[in-house]
Formats: sequence, C-alpha cells, structure tokens
Amino acid sequence: MVYPIVMYGDPVLRKKAKEIEKGTDLSELVTSMFETMQAAKGIGLAAPQIGKSIRLFVVDGTTLDDEPDMKDFKKIFVNPVMLNEHGRPWAFEEGCLSIPNIREEIDRPEKIRIRYFDENWNSVEEEFDGMKARIIQHEYDHIEGKLFIDYLSSLKKRTLKGKLADISKGNVDTEYRIVAPVKK
Repeated sequence: MVYPIVMYGDPVLRKKAKEIEKGTDLSELVTSMFETMQAAKGIGLAAPQIGKSIRLFVVDGTTLDDEPDMKDFKKIFVNPVMLNEHGRPWAFEEGCLSIPNIREEIDRPEKIRIRYFDENWNSVEEEFDGMKARIIQHEYDHIEGKLFIDYLSSLKKRTLKGKLADISKGNVDTEYRIVAPVKK
C-alpha cells in the first residue's frame, strides 16, 4: 500500500516517536513504507512521514548510481539509538519528501555508530560513513521530531517561510500523493 506523504507543518513531524513493542510484526508496514518511498522516488522514509509516530525508518540507496558503495544499501531500522556521531562535518545538499522542492546544504558528521533492531528483531550495532551515514542521520532526525531545515540559519529559514507556508497548505507540486496539515 502506498501511503500519502505527510507535509511540513503536521505536528507528527515534530514529535519524538514512540518505541515499538519488541516482537511486533512489522512486515506489512515495512513493505508499504518501501513501496511509498519508491513511488515518491526517495532514498529514505521514516514512519512519521506517513503519519505514524513510531521509531521506524527504511533506507534504500541502491538507486544512487553514482555511489558504488550503495549498491547493497537497503535497510530497516526499528527502535534505533544513535550511539555516536563523529568525524569531520561535511556539507551536502539535502531534500525531504515532507518538504518538497526545497534543497539546502546541511553539515553533518561523516561517521555514525547506531544500534537498532532489524525486521526480525535481531539486535544490530553498526558503523556507517559518508552517504550512508547522512541518509541514516536524516531519517533518524525524523523519529526525533527534527527536520533538515532545523540546521539552517535563522536568516535562511526566514527566506523559506513563504515556501514552507505553501507546503503546509498543500500548495506544492509533487509526483506523489501528499496530505497537508491544513487540508486534514
């Protein structure tokens, strides 16, 4: 099932998501999240972006042809805990399915260590760097109630105010279904 993507301004995007009870069957939801992400041509999707305030996100970097180390990067993160972010911060232009048509340079540390459960409730602890780390950091922020625009200067946020207001009203062109907070 392809869900509509929740747009900027919806309170679910600003809540710290709740842990999922260990052992919960997530197979149907995870399949739907991958379908939703692919339909929107995204590389990551967090549960709050489909209106579910739970600690779950999926990533799929396999479509990034110019990044050879991403060919097998398709993962599910359940109840993740960011253990460490380190290394030299590097800038990269980020976007978000919940904030369409806005892309900005964001600095993030180059390496992370994260603990999470996979789809079978196996506990995993891994280190990631580069683009993999960035995608995970972006999606992890979603389950913490944070958005990439929170890293921008107050001046830059003011210049985006009108665009963000339009997005929150659903006045935005996307190739995927959306649900705007004002239209709910």
